Amino acid sequence: MAPGAQFFRPLAKRSSIARSKTPAAGLAGYSCLMKIIVRWLLLAAALLLVDYLYSGVSVESFGAAMIAALVLGLLNTLLRPILVLLTLPVTLITLGLFLFVINALMFYFAAHLLEGFHVDSFTAALIGSLLYSLCGVVIDSAMEQMFKRKG
Repeated sequence: MAPGAQFFRPLAKRSSIARSKTPAAGLAGYSCLMKIIVRWLLLAAALLLVDYLYSGVSVESFGAAMIAALVLGLLNTLLRPILVLLTLPVTLITLGLFLFVINALMFYFAAHLLEGFHVDSFTAALIGSLLYSLCGVVIDSAMEQMFKRKG
């Protein structure tokens, strides 16, 4: 077959090839939406764990934790890349340690946006964001194992 000939195949054959390489193919039959919902619920529970472990962070209820986890996810998706780019020189000088400050800023900003999620100070936001990030790493590795394709 000539190079580039795969682009001239009928649409049905090309779409079946593309369909087999989607991210949902590795989820052992679960949809991406299911994985997102499970991760969201686990991250909300992680916020409650941070509230339990550290007195500088308080979450009033599981509903407030769900909203806070959603807002944190949106802030980290939309605002964090811009802050990382703007503070790149400082991040390079501090060998990446300034990224902890950016995470704390996102945590602190989310707490000021929401009613049921409170952070006492910037230091509390730094410690809370570190604990929340550790929980996120554990959740991500557990979900990778949970949704691993068998076979």
